[in-house]
Amino acid sequence: MPRLRQEVRGGGGGFGGAIGYRPEQIFEEVAYLAYHFHWPYTQLMTLDHLERRRWVEETAKIVDRINDAQTNSLE
Repeated sequence: MPRLRQEVRGGGGGFGGAIGYRPEQIFEEVAYLAYHFHWPYTQLMTLDHLERRRWVEETAKIVDRINDAQTNSLE
């Protein structure tokens, strides 16, 4: 998900709302959150665009910490 994380962390170049929000990005965000938290589709789709992006960002931080810990434990 590095591309997704970069897009989310980069802010998407706009302010608020979902204007110009690519459908494939919605699918990526929903899939990412559903995979990690097992939230149902309907719940994920009712999240506001900015709130969903925030959850993706926070989830990515958790995944990064877990991956870093696993990498460090192997060294």
